[in-house]
Amino acid sequence: MPTLSPAPDGTSVRLPAPPTPWPAAATRRTQGGVVLAVPALVWYLVFMVGPLVAIFVIAALHWPGMLQPISFAGLGNVRTVLDDPVFWDAARNTATQLVVALPLMIVAAYMLGYYVAQRPPGHRALRYLLFIPGLISTPAKAMVFYAVLSPDGLLNGGLEKTGLGSLTDAWLASPSTALACLILLDVWSGIGFTAVLFAARLGSVPDEIGEAAQLDGAGHWRAMWRIHFPVIRDFVGVVTMLQFLWTLFGSAQNVLLLTQGGPGSSSTTLSFLVYQKAFIAADLGYSQTVGVVLFLAGLAGLLTIRRVFRQNY
Repeated sequence: MPTLSPAPDGTSVRLPAPPTPWPAAATRRTQGGVVLAVPALVWYLVFMVGPLVAIFVIAALHWPGMLQPISFAGLGNVRTVLDDPVFWDAARNTATQLVVALPLMIVAAYMLGYYVAQRPPGHRALRYLLFIPGLISTPAKAMVFYAVLSPDGLLNGGLEKTGLGSLTDAWLASPSTALACLILLDVWSGIGFTAVLFAARLGSVPDEIGEAAQLDGAGHWRAMWRIHFPVIRDFVGVVTMLQFLWTLFGSAQNVLLLTQGGPGSSSTTLSFLVYQKAFIAADLGYSQTVGVVLFLAGLAGLLTIRRVFRQNY
């Protein structure tokens, strides 16, 4: 649409309307954006959707090894898994691990992160110290725990020297303590890194919020849970989801390095059972059937956490 512009002599001059973009140019820009997205889409389909579909396909097959003949099993693997007491032991151990480790880790990490966010003396050094477990490889962390919890390790040695020799135990080889040791390793590995994340997020909360809470007479405990926690609630939900997935799917490596699922099946988890059946027992159909259960459990857990924290996405 033409516009009027005042001239130096006071008269109005009609200016031409700005050119409108051609539909063809807009179409070319849209097509260019689609072309740029194709590599990422192919990557996602091949390395994300592909393996997910493969899990469900292999779960319906009788596949006794990578180079062995394959036959269709239908729901036979499901019946085999549900009739196996080891599977139910693994499911119970996984549920125990999540119920104990996840709340303990999130609550303790949030409180520790809140303390660091208050910038106490030495808070910079404390951030680095908390981050150290995240920089140590999983085998190294397992070796540290083995040195502490082995029958002739540091824990039993300390108990004997303090006159508490009756409390010594083979912590990693006892059915009553093996799973607890793995849970302790999970919490120790994740609490420091999670606390640093919480401290970083709490550091971005405006100082006026905490100052207003102090003027209203709120102590640190009330300010931590009633003032700051609602502000970063969404972030806590995201971190809880990440730690849930890590605990659910990543526990196999700690079990493999420390207990091998034993004694018996007292420390076997679902993720370790997937590995054990695939690479030790060479029963890929059983392994991926447990993988399907693990996937459905992870999906249900994420939806539950999202609902608890009332995520907006």
